[in-house]
Amino acid sequence: MNPKHQRYLAPLIGLVLLAIAAVVVSYQLRDYQVQDIVDGLQSLPPAQVRRAIAFAGLGYLAMTGYDALGFLHLRQPLAYPKIALTAFISCAFSNTLGFSLVTGSAIRYRFYASWGIPAIAIAQVIAFTNISFWLGLLAVGGGAFLLAPFEIPAQLHLPFRSTAGLGLIFLALIALYIVGSATLRQGLTIRQQRLQFPQPGIALAQIAVSSLDWSLAAATLYSLLPQAAEITYLGFLKIYLLAMAAGVLSNVPGGLGVFETVVILLLAGQLSPPAVLASLLAYRGVYYFLPLAVALVLFSLHEFLQLLKKRTL
Repeated sequence: MNPKHQRYLAPLIGLVLLAIAAVVVSYQLRDYQVQDIVDGLQSLPPAQVRRAIAFAGLGYLAMTGYDALGFLHLRQPLAYPKIALTAFISCAFSNTLGFSLVTGSAIRYRFYASWGIPAIAIAQVIAFTNISFWLGLLAVGGGAFLLAPFEIPAQLHLPFRSTAGLGLIFLALIALYIVGSATLRQGLTIRQQRLQFPQPGIALAQIAVSSLDWSLAAATLYSLLPQAAEITYLGFLKIYLLAMAAGVLSNVPGGLGVFETVVILLLAGQLSPPAVLASLLAYRGVYYFLPLAVALVLFSLHEFLQLLKKRTL
């Protein structure tokens, strides 16, 4: 690409991402009004909200491990603070806005390229982080579904009556990944795309970091449920993971999203739907919109500093 064009491409990516953020957040707030989220937070004891924010913060800190392990896997040097900044902004955008292959990937390219990381290495880090994210669902969900199975409601239209079958599949995929990392040192070629397994130690670290991420995300919502709820964290973790799995495997209709619908359905016997909805609204504010607001500030500051840097050259 012409260097002159490259000079204008990076700021253009930044502006496009900010525009996407504004449009998608505005669309989401059509279903989740700001006042509804504020009311949901205000209806909860402050201690619960502080605990949820702490869990969410730890969760986003864990997410930075995806990129850090990706650079370790590629043996590509880059200071952790730079990795953490990029990973946090990328995850905050992609978690809230969706379209992670567009939003998250564009942010990683924007930041890592500015620090001299080759495009091929950035693409490999992006692939590594996307794989890492799902490994946690497979590991934690597989163990929870198999060790403490429960009946899946027919309304979800999943091809299983019990979570035990889903757990077996999840753990089998984890086992295949670990075996592949230990034996297939040359990697695999799938549809002309080369998949290079990480070393076994890095593969296990991937699973551990991703499992921690999923567990903390569930803890964030669990801490926002009414304190009178007679449900343990482990009992809720299964519900949370099944709701996430249902969002991938099925299409549940309704005004709410698939995740919210499943959580309300599975907690209906223990909590009233309005109480669960209030917690879900608070969760959306704490886990999605609050990190996105912080990420937008950091992203805008980074773009401003990059612009100043170019003007001084």
